[in-house]
Amino acid sequence: QVQLVESGGGLVQAGGSLRLSCAASGRTFSSYAMGWFRQTPGKERELVAALNWNGGITYYADSVKGRFTMSRDNAKSTVYLQMNSLKSEDTAVYYCAARPGYTIATQRGAYMYWGQGTQVTVSS
Repeated sequence: QVQLVESGGGLVQAGGSLRLSCAASGRTFSSYAMGWFRQTPGKERELVAALNWNGGITYYADSVKGRFTMSRDNAKSTVYLQMNSLKSEDTAVYYCAARPGYTIATQRGAYMYWGQGTQVTVSS
């Protein structure tokens, strides 16, 4: 069982930056692959970024490549999403998710544990 708590969301102007954090409970954090998803009203939750157990393999959605960076600190049981050059279309609720296993996953159904979400609003 893993509990995930996101933080760092807020209101930012277009072109600005935010860093989201996701703190995980449990002693086996390093055995989980992690992902960041986002969702806007009326749309499906979409994968933004993912990484494997040690952060050595990453995936980014085309819409955020070059602007977002996902990382993890297994000693702190925390994953991060650094978001730069934010655009209004990045406005969404961002969710952290954990998948038991060492390999990266891009399918939403592969993730077993979810945080409560944090709102990111980018004003133009």
